Amino acid sequence: MRLAGRVALVTGAAQGIGFACAEALAAEGARVVLADVNEAAAQRALGRLHEAKREAVFVPCDVSHRDQVALAVAEAVRAYGKLDILIANAGVVHGADFLELEESDFDRVIAVNLKGVFLAGQAAARQMARQGTGGAIVNMSSVNAVLAIANQVPYVVSKGAVNQLTKVMALALAPHRIRVNGIGPGTILTDLAKTAVLGNREAERKILSRTPMGRMGEPEEIGKVAAFLVSDDASYLTGQTIYPDGGRLALNYTVPVAD
Repeated sequence: MRLAGRVALVTGAAQGIGFACAEALAAEGARVVLADVNEAAAQRALGRLHEAKREAVFVPCDVSHRDQVALAVAEAVRAYGKLDILIANAGVVHGADFLELEESDFDRVIAVNLKGVFLAGQAAARQMARQGTGGAIVNMSSVNAVLAIANQVPYVVSKGAVNQLTKVMALALAPHRIRVNGIGPGTILTDLAKTAVLGNREAERKILSRTPMGRMGEPEEIGKVAAFLVSDDASYLTGQTIYPDGGRLALNYTVPVAD
C-alpha cells in the first residue's frame, strides 16, 4: 500500500469528494483524520471507514477559523503522532446574479474556499516542517478556476485564487520537502450534483454537451487522483493543478448528446 504508515487530514471529509479522498487514502494504508462542520454526516462517514477496517478519527472543524484548524492538526498529532498529508477540500457555493450578490455571501464563500485552504495549508505545513520529514498537500480547486459561471461569482473567484495559492505554497514549501498540488474536478456526481443535475434532463444535456467523454465523473475518481498526488509515485510533482474533467477544458465546441 502506497501510503502505509502515513497520517492524513482531510477537510470537508463528511461526504462527496472529501469522503472519497479519505476513503482512497485509507485504502492505501493511511490513517485518516476527518474534519468537517457537519458532525452527523462525519460520524456516518467515520462508521463506513471503521466498517472497512480503516483507521480514522473525526474532529469538528470550520476551516474559516484558525483555532479550529489548529485543533484539527493537533488532533492528528494526538491520535497518530504526526501529520504527513493534507487534503484541503472543504468548500461551499452560493449562486446569485452579480448585481444582486450580497457582500456577506461573497465573504462567506471566500472565507471557506480560499482562506480555509490557506489556514489549513499553513497549519499542516508548520507541523510537517517541525517534523522535518516532508509531506504532501492537495488543494481542491475546480475547472471553474479557469472557466466561469456568471451566477457563481465568489466560487469562481475563490477557485482561481486557490490555483495561485497552490503555486506559491509549492514554491515556499519546497525547501521543507513539502509538495503542494491541486485537483480541479469537472462535474462530479456527488449527492448534491445528483439532486441538481440528474433530475433535470436539460441541465444534464448541457453538461454532457461540454464533456467529450460523454459522462460525469464519480467522487471515487477524484479520490484516486488525490491518493496518487500524495504518494511517492508523484514525488517530482509540485505546484501543479490536475484536471479530472472528462476532457472539458480541452473542448472548444459542444459534442452531441445521446437521447
